[in-house]
Amino acid sequence: MAADHTHLRPWRSIERRKSRKIRVGSVEVGGDAPITVQSMTNTLTSDAAATLEQIRQLEEAGADIVRVSCPDTDSTAAFKTIARESRVPLVADIHFHYKRGIEAAQAGAACLRINPGNIGSPDRVRDVIQAARDHGCSMRIGVNAGSLERELLEKYGEPCPDAMVESALNHARILQDHDFHEFKISVKASDPFMTVAAYYQLAERIDCPLHLGVTEAGALRTGTVKSSIGIGAMLWAGIGDTIRVSLAADPVEEIKVGFDILKSLGLRHRGVNIIACPSCARQGFNVIKTVEALEERLAHISQPMSLSIIGCVVNGPGEALMTDLGFTGGGAGSGMVYMAGKPDHKQSNDGMIEHIVELVEKRAAELKAAEATGSIAAE
Repeated sequence: MAADHTHLRPWRSIERRKSRKIRVGSVEVGGDAPITVQSMTNTLTSDAAATLEQIRQLEEAGADIVRVSCPDTDSTAAFKTIARESRVPLVADIHFHYKRGIEAAQAGAACLRINPGNIGSPDRVRDVIQAARDHGCSMRIGVNAGSLERELLEKYGEPCPDAMVESALNHARILQDHDFHEFKISVKASDPFMTVAAYYQLAERIDCPLHLGVTEAGALRTGTVKSSIGIGAMLWAGIGDTIRVSLAADPVEEIKVGFDILKSLGLRHRGVNIIACPSCARQGFNVIKTVEALEERLAHISQPMSLSIIGCVVNGPGEALMTDLGFTGGGAGSGMVYMAGKPDHKQSNDGMIEHIVELVEKRAAELKAAEATGSIAAE
């Protein structure tokens, strides 16, 4: 039921931009690989235990890749332990100090996030590239509207899409001149208009994978809205191979929002996608409290499935038709449970939440078993 069947609904089809494929450790990025979701730790990297605990929380939320800042020697020293114990590939965030890039590569980074232009002399750039090559690291060129080169700001007068793309291509040329092609690029701004325009332009100029994000998007609610508009617009146009939602919030929330964006566009399916009505006087049960409880109780489910929770029979049967499981409010303190789009049995409102959780967990176990035997594809 959860499949999109775009051959039947062509208006749901998204044709992804053709990019070359690179690897970030064990994870493929670009080409026909699934669009990956990333976040970044905000602990002191020198505190390996705290950083690993946050990485594990991100892993549990579904993170494919995690970025870790390496600003000093204490950080790169701890990074070796962190990289060894992390189950997801790590990107070492490097600025200015070329030796930190070399140390991070030696310590087990799967990718180095750098700006070749701020590493220093050509010899230093060459040494970082060689360290990446020697240790199997890819790279991300990270251009930010807030830290563009002075000469580009003088040329264009202010941060703008043209300046960001020129910066990105200049940095890419440095890597290409050293015959290094295992890189992806980001061109982020806090302004979603500037961000989207820059990525649209860059997508036409180079075939490397693109890392999407609206940088410094804000707090949880406002940052989610801004990121959804910007990242969603690009993904809908087929642009983007990996995403990071930048929120002034718990990094786990970035992963949740990232997957929600991908699920909304049918580009990635993980966990339970709850379709719920906003509720009104017709509701046969408290929809809002029920959905809040179900989101919390079902957060551990990683297998993809859809669940409709609708307060009354006006839209309930129609929404249930399109979901794996559904519950529609009725009268006399009970409602109808739908299985695979069809009415199956009645259920009292009092025991509804427990019953739905039981049904979802049973379905998740079936999907997991099917994945293990290879009868269906994993997420």
